[in-house]
Amino acid sequence: MSSHRGSSPVGEHEAVVHGRSPVNHSRQDVFLPTGTVTLLAADVNGSRRPGEADGDDITSAVALPGKAVCDIVAAHHGVWPADRGGRDNFVAAFTRASDALACAVELQRMPLLAPIRLRIGLHTGEVQSRDGGNYLGPTMNRTERLRDLAHGGQIVLSGTAHDVAADRLPAGVWLMDLGRHRLPDLARPERVVQVCHPDIRNEFPPLQTPNVCANELFSTQLTSFVGRDAEIREVRQILAHNRLVTLTGAGGAGKTRLAVQVAAQPAGEFCDGVWWVDLTSVTDPQLVAVTIARALDLPDQAGRSTIDTLTSFIGDRRTLVVLDNCEHLVDGCASRIVTLLGTCARLTVLATSREPIGVPGEVTWRVPSMSLADEAIELFADRARRVRPDFALSDDNAAVVMEICRRLDAMPLAIELAATRVRALSLNEILDGLQDRFRLLTGGGRTAVHRHQTLCASEEWSHELLSEPERILFRRMAVFLGGFDLEAAQAIGATGALDRDQVLDHLTMLVDKSLVMAESSGTRMRYRLLETVRAYALEKLGESGEQDAVRARHRDHYTSLVAGLDSPARAGHERLLELAETEIDNLRAAFAFSRDNADNELALHRERGLPASVVAIVGGAAQMPPTLERL
Repeated sequence: MSSHRGSSPVGEHEAVVHGRSPVNHSRQDVFLPTGTVTLLAADVNGSRRPGEADGDDITSAVALPGKAVCDIVAAHHGVWPADRGGRDNFVAAFTRASDALACAVELQRMPLLAPIRLRIGLHTGEVQSRDGGNYLGPTMNRTERLRDLAHGGQIVLSGTAHDVAADRLPAGVWLMDLGRHRLPDLARPERVVQVCHPDIRNEFPPLQTPNVCANELFSTQLTSFVGRDAEIREVRQILAHNRLVTLTGAGGAGKTRLAVQVAAQPAGEFCDGVWWVDLTSVTDPQLVAVTIARALDLPDQAGRSTIDTLTSFIGDRRTLVVLDNCEHLVDGCASRIVTLLGTCARLTVLATSREPIGVPGEVTWRVPSMSLADEAIELFADRARRVRPDFALSDDNAAVVMEICRRLDAMPLAIELAATRVRALSLNEILDGLQDRFRLLTGGGRTAVHRHQTLCASEEWSHELLSEPERILFRRMAVFLGGFDLEAAQAIGATGALDRDQVLDHLTMLVDKSLVMAESSGTRMRYRLLETVRAYALEKLGESGEQDAVRARHRDHYTSLVAGLDSPARAGHERLLELAETEIDNLRAAFAFSRDNADNELALHRERGLPASVVAIVGGAAQMPPTLERL
């Protein structure tokens, strides 16, 4: 720091805030400190600014404080740069940060300023002198931009000024870290610290930060985003009218990428910024608030809870916060979201999760599979070209690509993993390899989160979040083909550790966690597992040792449903035909199981007088019964 300590000459104390510079530029006995100095920038910011009152009031409210302001600055060894005083603002320079801080506190304590309120910014840095009577350069700019963040009556320090002054605080002063903030027209964010004192106001709204562009906050996406135009429009429309929207869907459905697209170009109502919070690596629900605070560049504050720090920072800002990957922290997210939305009236939250957050006011929006007609194929081709630049769609291969995408339920993650295999396999070989998709689809990027590196890892992540009864029901539902209803789920799922009355509750949880799809079918709800999810559930069923018993219950349930199929004259036969048509995939699965386990109960079923079609199913006939084959 410079050893020179300047002071304003006696008799030169003109009213700074009255529109006159406090320095007579012709005087030669005023020298500005050089090198590293601390600048104090202040301006009038209050409920009644000069010009808003009558002339007599202006004179009494501004002229008297003007001399008092100059006296306080001089008493703390401050110097006035030329041309840095105006009608309602001024800048002073100090060789010591502690002097500048003490001066700022005394200015705010000065009763003669009322009703005028000063906002003050302090910053320490190297300065450049011009003409020996003024400063120019980035230190001056940063000080004034810092001041502009504050409210009337508030003092804020830069991180540099804090580090220099922290060990020599004036009596009664304490500091409150407000986090890092972007300053207008400056590239480097600034750590901002508020100066507090018992005799001055210490509670303020959030700093007056500039709008934060979402594109500055999100990590750069290294691959192109394909399709989803209709989905983006719909989610943005929902966000415009709801304060909590959760994008749900199975693993690999593209929830995160869709959220990025929705939030990266926010509608104008989020004028105070968009913030991205990645919860992927958080394992403790108690750390949700801390993770949000870190994403918003907010530090810990002594004597204040993290959630209080967040609510104080967000305040009444019109802000969008995106919480990505909430499914493993649903309880922790729920309580924090309720607090934030209840306290910050203009905050909107967009969450991604494999299940709903489950709080009042939440709107859930399930991310669908991609359009098989165009988006899914376009995604496959785009990702294939990244590993084999000469790959191109043609009339010869389009049908195979479409079948690959169809077999993968048009799910983005599965398609991307399959496309990476074109570097070593033909399209037909990839299609054949989907019989063992978890071995085939393992080509995710090394930098991707673990559950996106292989298809199996994605399913394992969902499975680990299930309770034990949910895991039991999940694997048992793998025996269904083409969907099932609640009655079938209860017939096949309820045994051993699961009671029939529990099935609906656990099935609902599997729907909520995006492992089972629920689809309305007339007057009844039908359920189904996506093919990739079902393949994983079948593996778990095989590992459980109960596969044969579950498939036998499945066979018995569906054969009993169509017991009168061979009797056209029987009442309700038409309805039975419709039921058989709806359940044809399950009937064929039952037939296949019986064929593989032919005979032991064949005689018994014949003795019971069951129709030939059912006997053929149970007995494992060489061909499907004609009645069913026609369906």
